[in-house]
Amino acid sequence: MPRGARPRPPAHAPARSEISEQTTLGTTYVRSLMRSQLRAGLGALVALALLVATLPLLFMLPGRHGGTLVWAALGVAVYPVMWLIARRYVRRAERNEADFTGLVADREA
Repeated sequence: MPRGARPRPPAHAPARSEISEQTTLGTTYVRSLMRSQLRAGLGALVALALLVATLPLLFMLPGRHGGTLVWAALGVAVYPVMWLIARRYVRRAERNEADFTGLVADREA
């Protein structure tokens, strides 16, 4: 850069100031983050609801092994599946936040 040249101000306002000043663009950024977080939460909720909704079907299993299978599913098998659902939700939420931070940082540069 030449000695006398001053850096030009950005053609747009930085994204962080857009958010803090609550402009229309800043509101759009925040709403997009909130929507993506809501989608992640609803996806986890639906997966959990499907898991819980299928458990009563185990009670209808006939035979002498039906009771053992029910208790094995309730006491052992459900918890790892719930853990996987929760882990997937947390990873998705963190990725949404990282994407949002990258978007804000990229617009500032």
